[in-house]
Amino acid sequence: MSHITIPEGYQSLLGLYDTQKAIGLIKTIFQEKLCMALHLKRVTAPLFVMQGSGLNDDLNGVERPVSFDVPSLNEQAEVVHSLAKWKRYALYKYGFRPGQGIVTDMNAVRRDEELDNLHSIYVDQWDWERVITADQRTLEFLQETVRDIVDAVCATSDELRWKFPELKNNIHLRREVAFITTQELEDRYPDFTPKQRENAFAKEHGTVCIMQIGGQLKSGIRHDGRAPDYDDWTLNCDILFWHKALGCALELSSMGIRVDPAAMTRQLEAAGCPERAELPFHKMLLEGKLPLTMGGGIGQSRLCMLLLGKAHIGEVQVSLWDAETKAVCERAGVQLL
Repeated sequence: MSHITIPEGYQSLLGLYDTQKAIGLIKTIFQEKLCMALHLKRVTAPLFVMQGSGLNDDLNGVERPVSFDVPSLNEQAEVVHSLAKWKRYALYKYGFRPGQGIVTDMNAVRRDEELDNLHSIYVDQWDWERVITADQRTLEFLQETVRDIVDAVCATSDELRWKFPELKNNIHLRREVAFITTQELEDRYPDFTPKQRENAFAKEHGTVCIMQIGGQLKSGIRHDGRAPDYDDWTLNCDILFWHKALGCALELSSMGIRVDPAAMTRQLEAAGCPERAELPFHKMLLEGKLPLTMGGGIGQSRLCMLLLGKAHIGEVQVSLWDAETKAVCERAGVQLL
């Protein structure tokens, strides 16, 4: 069952063909600007990994990966949820040094995703990862990197608006980033749900970065789930923009400085899964074989929605939708790809 609403009076700013053309431009322009800002090299990444390798992303710990048997290998494989752990392993294999990093196109299938205006079972994002030094494991360095990514988003928007004048008076992004921790957000809006807090803060500031996601807050709840074995919960964040077309916060990126051995041990215990320490990836990390890194994912379809003012993610990607979603979109004149 989907949860979809099309704002009253919504009309796409671009027609079908121009939308397709703009999607191609966004993906080309933004990747180039991201690589320049963060010193990244493009690499090829897997669509699936071996079950039991520890390389797949567990997300919130309840999503089921799409798995299948590989008779020729006598093994089970899983379609990736994201490449959070694989990228760190790749940097180790490639021998990258501090200041160097990689970016790749990540395509995933998340079968348990609840469908709405912003969510699909198909996920496409730029997954990036960068080697850092021990003294860069700070909130200040995290914030500096967030600003670089936001600059790349805004610069892409500027170029796009020159190519498509229809966007000039309708798409305005704020370059200045408002930073806040999840605890500060709870203290500010104690009677709101986490999602309501995000919406209120993003509406006020336009472009926001919500930090320190995964651990319990003073209220005893978590702002949001985060797997315990890739981001350091004290050094991670989400980047959100106020999305005018939908009147809500749009999460564009989840990112962070990755766990070191101490942080992973602490977080595996807190999450109640210390047995993961015996998986191949986790053993390498605990033995100090993997480099210190930071990284994240930046949604490709989400970026296209934001920069084109689209009301539904199906306007910028091809996926599967239930009958209700199709009917609501058809009545509103929304063209699903």
